[in-house]
Amino acid sequence: LFCFSDPRTDPWPLVHSPLPVTLIFAFYLFVVALGPFYMRKRKPLQLRGLLIAYNVAMMTLSSYMFYEFLVTSILDDYSYLCQPVDYSQSELGMRMARVCWWFFFSKVIELLDTIFFILRKKQEQVTFLHVYHHGTMLFNWWSGVKYVPGGQAFFIGMLNSFVHIFMYGYYALASLGPQMNRYLWWKRYLTIMQLCQFVAIAVHSSYNLFTECPFPDGFNTAVFLYILSLIALFLHFYYQTYTRGKK
Repeated sequence: LFCFSDPRTDPWPLVHSPLPVTLIFAFYLFVVALGPFYMRKRKPLQLRGLLIAYNVAMMTLSSYMFYEFLVTSILDDYSYLCQPVDYSQSELGMRMARVCWWFFFSKVIELLDTIFFILRKKQEQVTFLHVYHHGTMLFNWWSGVKYVPGGQAFFIGMLNSFVHIFMYGYYALASLGPQMNRYLWWKRYLTIMQLCQFVAIAVHSSYNLFTECPFPDGFNTAVFLYILSLIALFLHFYYQTYTRGKK
């Protein structure tokens, strides 16, 4: 069951109504659909300096969020098996809610990944998996911040932030130019790390569906089903990229 919106986060930017994120998502789909037509007769933009700054900034933000999730959960004695949301105005409760909001906002910023691909005419990178993942995470974490900013949800944010430190680190190296290719041999292991993350989240969310825990089952069910879709899509990507590609 879903609970009422959290009065602490409700007045925060982009949280109160689903309209702002819906408009952002609609604009995102508009760019995905029409961007390639706009760029068709134009030369690809290099954006090298911008990409380096962006990827380093995202790696820094991911590091900050991972630190906040980890330290706050330790200080507040969070349980990895069952953690209800702390709806109080306590210092640690507000600290966890704030980092959940930053994690949600990072999903808004990450939509730029797709726009950069389109401007650089890297259309082969704008796959269904890419657009599906970016778009759905936006709405998933909007609902998370509006209804359950903390509790069991902290585990997803903490794990994803950790993986994104390496992911944006990889992108930062790649954006330095072709001379860095010899240092990018670990792309396959980055995909494996992402898959391990999804499996861990699936186990974590499904556990509470079979135990008594004062955290909304509706959220755990939604997370579990969503993660299964990501596991299927990433396994397909892994097979296409690393297995069939080698053959």
